[in-house]
Amino acid sequence: MISSELTNKNGHLMIGGVDSVDLASKYQTPLVVYDVEEIRNQVRLFKNSFEKSGLNYQISYASKAFAAVGIYQVLNQEDVHTDVVSGGELFTALKAGFPADKISFHGNNKSQEELEMAVDNHVGVIILDNFYEIGLLEEILETKDAKTNVMLRLTPGISAHTHKYDQTGQVDSKFGFDVGSGQASEALQRVLSNKRMNLIGIHAHIGSQIFGVEGFVMLVKKMFEIAEDWKNKFSYVPQVINLGGGFGISYNDQDEAIGPDVFIQKIVETVKQQAKAKDLALPEIWIEPGRSIVGPAGYSLYTIGSRKDVPDLTSYVNVDGGMGDNIRPALYQAKYEAVVANKMDEKLTEDVHIAGKYCESGDILIDHQKLPDTKAGDILAILDTGAYGYSMASNYNRNPRPAVVFAEDGHDKLVVERESYEDLVKLDRNYI
Repeated sequence: MISSELTNKNGHLMIGGVDSVDLASKYQTPLVVYDVEEIRNQVRLFKNSFEKSGLNYQISYASKAFAAVGIYQVLNQEDVHTDVVSGGELFTALKAGFPADKISFHGNNKSQEELEMAVDNHVGVIILDNFYEIGLLEEILETKDAKTNVMLRLTPGISAHTHKYDQTGQVDSKFGFDVGSGQASEALQRVLSNKRMNLIGIHAHIGSQIFGVEGFVMLVKKMFEIAEDWKNKFSYVPQVINLGGGFGISYNDQDEAIGPDVFIQKIVETVKQQAKAKDLALPEIWIEPGRSIVGPAGYSLYTIGSRKDVPDLTSYVNVDGGMGDNIRPALYQAKYEAVVANKMDEKLTEDVHIAGKYCESGDILIDHQKLPDTKAGDILAILDTGAYGYSMASNYNRNPRPAVVFAEDGHDKLVVERESYEDLVKLDRNYI
């Protein structure tokens, strides 16, 4: 929940040193606001945890959590890598001036155009996901007389304890080369035989919103088993082992998240043990946090409008946004917490449903939320919405997507403009 330090003398929620009520008035609602200092602090916490270990490492921000020019510029200031999963994310990162050699390109169905874009812009590494993609890249590199760094994405057969849609490391997954069937070894030999591809390492990702270290320990052990096997059979030792992301955050009191330092400490400990046990050189370790970097830094501000009160039933408090700017409650049954930004000092007096404005009965942002007495015009702030909110936003019901503002050191700056109604129809063409 919100600490008293984030409440000003007027009883208003403060974000990045700026009054959230003033932000709602200045930029209108719905509005997504990021506390930039909190983003920087999370990045530095990951980096500092690795620095203590003595291992070579890279922090690669998972762009899908939130991609915009502004976030890439902040991350570039913090000297980290980023991974992209589409031509659009790649274009945005390049537009932001993010160094191409610090970009990894993921995806299970990269198009020829996207791969050409990656090769032409000399991205740091293309993470190969399937045999079709290997074939496409072989042709592109030959045609362009080019070379590129690559990794192989593996499905190691490990399932994280998370939502079923977020589990990506198990065998039955659309991602990566299966290890158990021998597909991964086949991919390895094919890539090693192509002199235009420089295979720098192996990658796996076991899921999202993970609260325990056990899955990562299992993953490290499995990746070293693969490395040892490939050293013995094919004389190949990966320079890089990329363990993906999925570090969980606390959205509510029921989420028992652990800090990045705990994850990193256990990962490092296991890496060193495995390298020694298998007589392998210590590889460079990459991780790909996304949610854990931007999630806690994000706030969604809404204006409260109508409400529905029925005797003996929980009341509905309706806001001017909803599933169009945060699909996670409807898609994943994600649970959030909220506060009334202009009434932070008032007592909680009622339990309500927080409902969106979209024409769907499932458009409930929070099923049960304790709030002070509210009225139309109050500003509701939903906490920890910085990941997979704006990035998954839609124009459902022809509603414009919200603006995004960065707040830091008492200053605010618009980094994504609010869409207008004209924006909604600018790609439409007359039929008659």
